[in-house]
Amino acid sequence: MRVRTTSAVAGVSALLLLSGCGAADMTRQASPFAGARGARTVTLSVQSWVGAQSNVAVAQYLLEHELDYRVDTVQVDEVPAWDALSQGRVDAILEDWGHPDQEKRYVEDKGTIAPGGDLGVTGHIGWYVPTYFAKEHPDVTDWKNLDKYADRLRTPESGGKGQLLDGSPSYVTNDKALVDNLHLNYQVVFAGSEAAQITQMKQFAKEKKPFLTYWYSPQWLFEKVPLTEVKLPAYKEGCDADAAKVACAYPHTPLKKYLNAEFAKSGGRAAAFLKKFRWTTEDQNEVSLTIADDRLTPQEAAKKWVERHRSTWRPWLAS
Repeated sequence: MRVRTTSAVAGVSALLLLSGCGAADMTRQASPFAGARGARTVTLSVQSWVGAQSNVAVAQYLLEHELDYRVDTVQVDEVPAWDALSQGRVDAILEDWGHPDQEKRYVEDKGTIAPGGDLGVTGHIGWYVPTYFAKEHPDVTDWKNLDKYADRLRTPESGGKGQLLDGSPSYVTNDKALVDNLHLNYQVVFAGSEAAQITQMKQFAKEKKPFLTYWYSPQWLFEKVPLTEVKLPAYKEGCDADAAKVACAYPHTPLKKYLNAEFAKSGGRAAAFLKKFRWTTEDQNEVSLTIADDRLTPQEAAKKWVERHRSTWRPWLAS
């Protein structure tokens, strides 16, 4: 994904953000602003899902309009983003869903990345079916009964098995191991991106078709397509330590921010602001919905939120 600056055409920027293309490897690319000592510039990593885009849009708007910084954004996959952050090619990641191996490597061992505090939002990944299907067949919400419905959830892409729809292979997912270790008659099928997965889910819902999908909260789509979670074997600390042997549910994860260690120390008001940036699931979903469903550009959505929630963001600017 090419580096985008604030001078980019808004419509093109919005299209790129919503495209869900998260396959770029930024470890060998750099923003012209990242790590620029003494310059009032900030480079933010943007993940490909709309919730993460909402964080960045609001942070960018406030940095530019309240603190007079120039902000650059770079879209990059979850793991390569840690490499880029460590190398100073980006200054901050505002939404990480848990990468303990990367945290150990860069925060604990190398000291090139510094924790930026909690985002204020708790994330949860799970398997979901549309609520209209769960009401008709309540037992589908227990994983032990999923095979009973495999034939109804079969698609051309899943062959003779039921389909478990995932988004991007780059996202945090244990689904292939779960299907294998729970001995389920299902095939994981990747839509390729959040946007493509949403399109498929909305089409299924429009036709009132049953489907089983990997999904996560916070996410604005719950407001448009009611979903009911399927109960997987209960999560216990360490049950997902071995990726090949996972046979338990996903945890509830407080989403965290991370800063380049040098930027955390010398980034001035920008670094202080990003450390204080903390909002709620409802805040994030409000911005996400206006981007994804109302078709506002991220900057338009951010402006709308900022104008309505002055009491929320004013403390983030306090020095």
